Amino acid sequence: MDRMLYISMSGAKEVMLSQANNANNLANASTDGFKKDFNVFRAQHMEGPGWDSRAYSLDERPATDFTAGAIKVTGREMDIVTKENGFMAIQSPAGDEALVRTASMQTLQTGELVDVQGNPILNEGGAPIIVPPYRSMAIGDDGTISIVPADAPSNQLVVLDQIRLVQPDPKQLEKGLDGFIRNTGEELGQANVKVISGALETSNVNTAEALVNMIELSRKYEMQVKMMATSKNHGQKSDQLLNVR
Repeated sequence: MDRMLYISMSGAKEVMLSQANNANNLANASTDGFKKDFNVFRAQHMEGPGWDSRAYSLDERPATDFTAGAIKVTGREMDIVTKENGFMAIQSPAGDEALVRTASMQTLQTGELVDVQGNPILNEGGAPIIVPPYRSMAIGDDGTISIVPADAPSNQLVVLDQIRLVQPDPKQLEKGLDGFIRNTGEELGQANVKVISGALETSNVNTAEALVNMIELSRKYEMQVKMMATSKNHGQKSDQLLNVR
């Protein structure tokens, strides 16, 4: 009965991991720009000498859904979202380049242009964008940043910089454990990607689907627990038979 017990125990553990992933997707259903993670179960045969007579369930996160979410209009000039399959570049806390499809930008006191999480926005050369004191800012559909300097007339726009825009192959994108999307293929150059100013992209998580998955995973967990209880009962019956004289 120990084999049945260990199989059901491993199954319950893997279901819990899948529940954690589904809960993370559901918790970020209202997070702008969030991309949901897929989860699958597969059979993992026990390796070792002898015949592979036992198969354990294994939970995996094979990929991330990079499809675009819905676009919501905010009217805020520094809220932008890329069109088509384009991405914009930011600097992650690890110091490397990460890719996002939307950003609610703001300027720090130091003049650095960052997103809502404080990650620097990168220019076409891959360097953080520094903004001098300004009256107003405008983002062009090609990612060009224009400002009206603080000491200039209100109608004197000055082109400051351009946001780094890329168009990677979705198959070469990978979402790390830190939640940032990175390109794993060849180095990307500046692409002709259009952006929309005054709007943000919402999460691509389907709340109804995530709730249905939660119910399904709960039932799978209950099934594994019942298997453990059945294994215990079988063990008790076997002990009773061995004690019969």
